[in-house]
Amino acid sequence: MDGAGEDGKQQPHLVLAHKLFLLSHPDVDDLAKVDLRADVLAAVKSDDMAALYESLAADGVLEMDAALLAEMRARIDEEIRKLDEKIADAEENLGESEVREAHLAKSLYFIRVGEKEKALEQLKVTEGKTVAVGQKMDLVFYTLQIGFFYMDFDLISKSIDKAKNLFEEGGDWERKNRLKVYEGLYYMATRNFKKAASLFLDSISTFTTYELFTYDTFIFYTVLTSVISLDRVSLKQKVVDAPEILAVIGKVPHLSEFLNSLYNCQYKSFFIAFSGLTEQIKLDRYLQPHFRYYMREVRTVVYSQFLESYKSVTMEAMAAAFGVTIDFIDQELSRFIAAGKLHCKIDKVAGVLETNRPDARNAFYQATIKQGDFLLNRIQKLSRVIDL
Repeated sequence: MDGAGEDGKQQPHLVLAHKLFLLSHPDVDDLAKVDLRADVLAAVKSDDMAALYESLAADGVLEMDAALLAEMRARIDEEIRKLDEKIADAEENLGESEVREAHLAKSLYFIRVGEKEKALEQLKVTEGKTVAVGQKMDLVFYTLQIGFFYMDFDLISKSIDKAKNLFEEGGDWERKNRLKVYEGLYYMATRNFKKAASLFLDSISTFTTYELFTYDTFIFYTVLTSVISLDRVSLKQKVVDAPEILAVIGKVPHLSEFLNSLYNCQYKSFFIAFSGLTEQIKLDRYLQPHFRYYMREVRTVVYSQFLESYKSVTMEAMAAAFGVTIDFIDQELSRFIAAGKLHCKIDKVAGVLETNRPDARNAFYQATIKQGDFLLNRIQKLSRVIDL
């Protein structure tokens, strides 16, 4: 898993992780899964990933071949023996930098063969031999890649915190910018789309994190997270008119129509583009767990934007604007209104929607009163305890 991304290629183990995700996905057809299974087996054999092979065979994803497993384990044992000899030789005959390089080589080998715990342990040993902040940061990036392969969010979160502490000691801008993308991906994968959008937008002009994904995919994530996180003015300034996004957005199917039709209030076109994007979102290992949530949030944004222009509007007019039936709009809005996502009410008899936008000043006043009551209750309880 030696991916610093200098050659512009995605880290091979993250490619493998995506294929494993697709293999378990119910929407991928059986014919495609035959090819995926062959690709996974080839990748496992190529890197001698014995532990992963054993796990996949136990889950019925791959067929168990005891001879193949024994061969892989034998090659791993032999390679570890050679790496240990190099470490011993470096410690006896060479300098500190050579000792560190020998330990790093062993760390990268454990990562390559998919031995997660051994890799993390060896990376800690390598860190103990490392002085330069930049080299320590590179070790954190290796740890983060392991975290994203296994979707170990606890490991990712701790590694990001560790990287930030390292940057307080120093560190170059290139690595700091790379960390923003790792952190943005972590926030997106844990459903904090607002923070993800902010970090992705900060990294648009400095993106070099090709080990995680291509620049096209990065723009895809940036647009998706920004649409549900930014207001119209910020969306126009940071996304719709951003030259870096304009240069790439046309390469991602439906993405340009999705963004521009939303901003230009072309709601019928927006729904068509949005339905085209849903398949890509479903088949993305980072976004798929949040598919239903994201669908709701996007519809909240677009319905709110439409209703913003009206004090009242007929349901027929809204249905025509979105290219859907009146019954569909009725059912959709009923759910969103009940959930407190939209501030309007439906007059079913007249077939009219009436907006009742909350007054910001009044809402602030009510919140202050509520907090004041809560504080008074706490003080009274505290005074009773003191009196006792």
